Amino acid sequence: MNKTAFSRRHLLLGAGSLLAAAHAPQVWAQAAPAGARPGAGRLVVVFLRGAYDGLSALVPYADADYYRLRPNIAIAAPDGSALTAIRLDNSFALHPALSPLLPLWQQGVLGFVPAAGLPAPNRSHFDAQYQMEIAQSGKTSAAPGWLNKLAGTSGQDAAALGVGEANPAILAGDATVKLIPRGQAAQRTGVLANDKTRQALLDLYAGNDKLGEAFRMGAGSRMQSAQELSTEKMAADSRRMAAMPDTAAKVDGAVPGMQAQNAQMLAASNGAADPVGLQLDAQHLGTLMRNDRKLRIGFLSAGGWDTHANQGHATGQLAGRLGNLATGITQLRQDFSEPGDVIAVMSEFGRTAGENGSRGTDHGFGNAMWLIGNRINGGRWHGEWTGLAPGNLNDGRDLPAHHEYRAVLAQVLRGSFALPDSALAAVLPGARWDTRLDNLLRKA
Repeated sequence: MNKTAFSRRHLLLGAGSLLAAAHAPQVWAQAAPAGARPGAGRLVVVFLRGAYDGLSALVPYADADYYRLRPNIAIAAPDGSALTAIRLDNSFALHPALSPLLPLWQQGVLGFVPAAGLPAPNRSHFDAQYQMEIAQSGKTSAAPGWLNKLAGTSGQDAAALGVGEANPAILAGDATVKLIPRGQAAQRTGVLANDKTRQALLDLYAGNDKLGEAFRMGAGSRMQSAQELSTEKMAADSRRMAAMPDTAAKVDGAVPGMQAQNAQMLAASNGAADPVGLQLDAQHLGTLMRNDRKLRIGFLSAGGWDTHANQGHATGQLAGRLGNLATGITQLRQDFSEPGDVIAVMSEFGRTAGENGSRGTDHGFGNAMWLIGNRINGGRWHGEWTGLAPGNLNDGRDLPAHHEYRAVLAQVLRGSFALPDSALAAVLPGARWDTRLDNLLRKA
């Protein structure tokens, strides 16, 4: 019902000549949706670092191959009980830990693209995250983040705010942004140790005594907790990587004898922000952007999604993370529910379609991108879905990425920020308009 035919009728982005178009990356675009106007929306991006398992979050319960591929970790098909998936439609169901999001689906403000991702597989956390944050595939040198470029786009009065990470690449660039690090990020940069800076942060919460008190009480304890969690995770990752066969270690670009070093890098890449702290980060972000209407772009992240072992099913490691994510998303929805507001949830890649020998999942390719907002044509999923039959998997192991992540973002930026073609090309260089996603946002 949601699978749409691909149209080869594309329009070149921009009013430049055909010669210029042949020598410059372009977004292939259509006209802005009716009712969209500059200044109408706010965008919050939630990045799940570590590659979350979209096939557990949004369960393809109608696909028999799902249960064949995951005999131990599959989420049981909906039957109304507490430990089974929650039916959304004839194809997909929610993980039971995500039940707080069901009302958003029923209200028609939550939708998703089940098979999106990079243009080509990249199973390195670092490379894949960086390319998504700068919206340029294959680039490893320094470049501005696409949210920073969005904040600095000509004609847009859009200041950006990041809560949690000290220096996320997605916000790096020439445009002025506000960063509120916490936990280890604050400890590394000395933000909370500096009395003057600490007071400045507390002043931001002057209009909300309850939230300000939470920040004061939580700052020190969360720094300590983050340090302890990171130490435990690094030790666990080191043990896991040391036990991996060489072929498994090479998935992340490692070579024999480098497992310990790779584990340290992996811990760093996934430790941007703990899922437990996402709700508090969401509260901080919402309060600050509500008090300062010039802040129209927000960024949050949550790490710890690299579930190679003991992933769990309806309960367990992943279920706990998904439950915390659902709490954070519902918190964001409370503060970002105006007509043009959109919350986008994304991750660097998905997990393998089948479970591994450790009852976990390894690095994959395609993954589900979520979108929440009044402009989202929600209560349904969008784009192409071809199932998990062996012949439909990428490399015989991964969910394919039928839609490029930039094409999904282009729909959002067109609809909520009413960006002209030239601005879309600047923010998302090289992206192409995907007509199969044209119903992702409401037209009015």
